[in-house]
Amino acid sequence: MTTARDIMTGNAECAKTTDTLVDAAKKMRDLEVGALPICGEDNRLKGIITDRDIVVHCVAEGGDPSATKVEALAEGKPVTIGADDSVEEALHTMTQHHVRRLPVIDGHELIGMVSQADIAKHLPEEMVGELVEAISGAAPNS
Repeated sequence: MTTARDIMTGNAECAKTTDTLVDAAKKMRDLEVGALPICGEDNRLKGIITDRDIVVHCVAEGGDPSATKVEALAEGKPVTIGADDSVEEALHTMTQHHVRRLPVIDGHELIGMVSQADIAKHLPEEMVGELVEAISGAAPNS
């Protein structure tokens, strides 16, 4: 069984809750990613921030991304996947929660991220249609 640990991108870098949105945007640019996990001072996962979140929930609202802290966009309990959960479970979780990326957790520690692209590379051929449906049905801010 292929697990989340097998297909994830390891060493996920976090945006700290105390970082500004500009800090988070620069980190996304430098890492060439569109989303970052948000971690608190205790290094526990607090949420995920996307480039779209910054635009829609700050810039478009007339906010100042250099003064707005990442924690302002860390809402609710983040959807995660366990490191030893299967690829099929990761797909099910993404579909159920309409997200395109999942933080991978081992105990309470963030150890990586799994994207839909990671899953697509490792899905059995008969499940590719479910992935396509999940992509087209996912909320646009995921």
